[in-house]
Amino acid sequence: MNHIARIESESVGQFNTKKRQFRRFSHSLQRIFTIKPAEHMRKAPSLLPVAAILALLSATPSPAPAETNYGSIAMNVARMLEGHHYSQQSFDSSMSQRVLDGYLNLLDFNRIYFTQEDVDKFKANYAETLHNYIVTSNSIDPAFEIYDIYRERVQERIDFVAKTLKETKFDYASTDVVTIKRDKLPWPANKAEADKLWLNLIEADLLSERLSDITKEEARVKKAEEKKAKAEKDLAEGKKADEKPAKEAKEATPEKEETPAERVAKRYERLIEQIDENEKEDIANFFLSCIANAYDPHTEYMSPQETDNFRIQMNHSLVGIGALLQSSEDNLAEIHGIVVGGPADKQGELKLKDKILAVAQGEKGEYVDIKYMKLNKIVEMIRGKDGTVVRLKVISADEPDINKEIAIIRGEVELKEKLANAELIVTPPLNGRTKKLGWIHLSSFYADMEGGTVSCSADVERLLRRLMAEKIEGLIIDLRGDGGGSLEEAIKLTGLFIPKGPVVQSKDYRGNIQWRDSENDRPVYEGPLLVLTDKASASASEIFAAALQDYRRAVIVGEKSSFGKGTVQTIIPVDRFMNSGLGMFSLNKPRAGHLKVTIQKFYRIAGGSTQLRGVVPDIIIPSLRDVMEIGEDALPHALPYDTIPPRTFTYATKVPLPFKELETRVKSRLTVNPEFQYITEDTLRLKERIDKNSVSLNEKERLSEIRENKARIETRKEARKERVQKLADAKTEPFTNFRLNLDNVDAPGLTEESKFSEEDTTGMRLAAKEDEEDEDIAADDKKLLPFGIEPFKLESLYILSDLIDLDGNSPKTANTSEIKKPAGS
Repeated sequence: MNHIARIESESVGQFNTKKRQFRRFSHSLQRIFTIKPAEHMRKAPSLLPVAAILALLSATPSPAPAETNYGSIAMNVARMLEGHHYSQQSFDSSMSQRVLDGYLNLLDFNRIYFTQEDVDKFKANYAETLHNYIVTSNSIDPAFEIYDIYRERVQERIDFVAKTLKETKFDYASTDVVTIKRDKLPWPANKAEADKLWLNLIEADLLSERLSDITKEEARVKKAEEKKAKAEKDLAEGKKADEKPAKEAKEATPEKEETPAERVAKRYERLIEQIDENEKEDIANFFLSCIANAYDPHTEYMSPQETDNFRIQMNHSLVGIGALLQSSEDNLAEIHGIVVGGPADKQGELKLKDKILAVAQGEKGEYVDIKYMKLNKIVEMIRGKDGTVVRLKVISADEPDINKEIAIIRGEVELKEKLANAELIVTPPLNGRTKKLGWIHLSSFYADMEGGTVSCSADVERLLRRLMAEKIEGLIIDLRGDGGGSLEEAIKLTGLFIPKGPVVQSKDYRGNIQWRDSENDRPVYEGPLLVLTDKASASASEIFAAALQDYRRAVIVGEKSSFGKGTVQTIIPVDRFMNSGLGMFSLNKPRAGHLKVTIQKFYRIAGGSTQLRGVVPDIIIPSLRDVMEIGEDALPHALPYDTIPPRTFTYATKVPLPFKELETRVKSRLTVNPEFQYITEDTLRLKERIDKNSVSLNEKERLSEIRENKARIETRKEARKERVQKLADAKTEPFTNFRLNLDNVDAPGLTEESKFSEEDTTGMRLAAKEDEEDEDIAADDKKLLPFGIEPFKLESLYILSDLIDLDGNSPKTANTSEIKKPAGS
């Protein structure tokens, strides 16, 4: 199994990056028709999304592609899939159907642009012959043909929207509903049926904007009333009035508000602009991805840029200028963040909120205008080799009337936000005494893809040894949201906590079974241990959690199960197969990309697979995601679950961990904890919404629902205030948190969490968020939770405290002669 280099990093949804990016803009008009997990979970968004890192990549600027033969690339990809994929399935007519279905779903996931007439023609032409175009004719012309028709249909819909917005008046008193998810419904039969569907879609989008305006105005009025009441109270108590709000209100110049119709029209206009930005290479990239995904969800075609992004994810470092960009409202690339200590930061001239107008290579290269250019194209223009110069022409944020030119020497940039970090938590008296607990956050199993020194297991060990030096009594490894990464790192990390022995098994398509052992003679840490998982914990996370569970080494706490990805991928450059005499003379090899292909399945040492089923926690905590379609079993073409014989290994403890007693204590707390009662109530509401799968077009009904929801939130807010006040009145001791990262892990003192800035966490100075009020609300909400700790985290600390107390009288280590095979899988 030495050739297994890594398991890819995955996230909720598990669709490849290009699919997520494509759907993001193609569905931008359907915000009210999509149930988004983020709306129901308090989870901080990433401050450094890989897809948004611009001017940071390490490769040489890619030349403008020659006439690349995408059909030849597709033929090679198909042949590579036949020869390397675990299923060993031929690329035949059955694959033609899968590829076509995947491509149509990629372009029109919610089935609102194509008509059934279109789809019937596509299937008649290509459902059983697409493989012949690819393998025999070295052609992907059908992909371009279908895309052209897709583009026509989108333009027709946009024209229809413009006409409808101009000519149709909606009264929003309808009894009709709109289906939220249409991916299982048929396409509209023809243009007339599409028009009927789109009348409802337009009305729903307009209604959404109207409701947004109404609720914003209600919030504004309420805030003004609260300020007035406070001012009157202060006046009555003889306090000096706060002149700042009045001064700000007087100085503020209100911008002209766009109408709902104007906002809807603008979004549709932007949609077609984004579609038109896709070049031939982009369209080919979409289609090549569908070819790969036809084999299983984790087999992907990766363009050169996606390969760079994958390397960045794994290495957490790159060569560039150290600037994070995002699109501004006027379609310019705006500086959203600057990496502290990076090339741009050291050069000093580039500022947050500066907007880039043009980019030039070297000290004398011509400037290229980048306005309206796709962000990923700007990436390719700004990235380059270490030590080379890139010049930017920017609009200064401080002086908008002045354009300035900035030359920056590219260099290595470390991305710190996703690196392992830790907390030392001193509890109030739990079960009679205070405790020191360690908490390690690991967002991915990162490693240097080129064999360098980047290693998540080494980073975790540094943090762990510091926590042990601080005399922690128990430890939590937080793998929530950790989509995986390097298999080698998963094995090394497991070795920090178990005696020497097997960690994971694997099987290839021939049925050959291999296993990997931990090389550590003894664990680094042998104390009480919890591992936290959720539905987004996948791949390497599942290997780690499953091994510790099988060894009786840790209590796994989390949602109903982890993601369920039990497959191993390797990355192969497509151009490796272009030297095999297959007639690739016209192919631009540097643009050929890579194939990430599933080559094996992995298995627990107890014999069962994590494929589809994931890792089921020992202690299950209720979650909204319990009713969502998240996980391997929700993805098309997922490989099946199976088992292999277990390995022989030594338990870490003589007796099983005290699961029953822990579960009894957890249940007794959850039944009286209002926060988990709220989760249960919200889960039932969410399930009802998902099952209903529709939204009303009646304004009164929708407004009533919104106000009912706001009232529920306010009621909970008041209840939380009362609970927090009771804790304060009882003079309950707080939890004390200290933060550790790889910068301060060896420092002599400890840094309290309150003194740990966002810059300390991310290694980046970020531009202020546009809506600071939302940030204030989030901060206030945290203050209304007991001890300011979110419910899952607080309950995990209680469970660890219970484990420490129950573990006090348990035998710590199994006799080395006591060899066990856990029952079951």
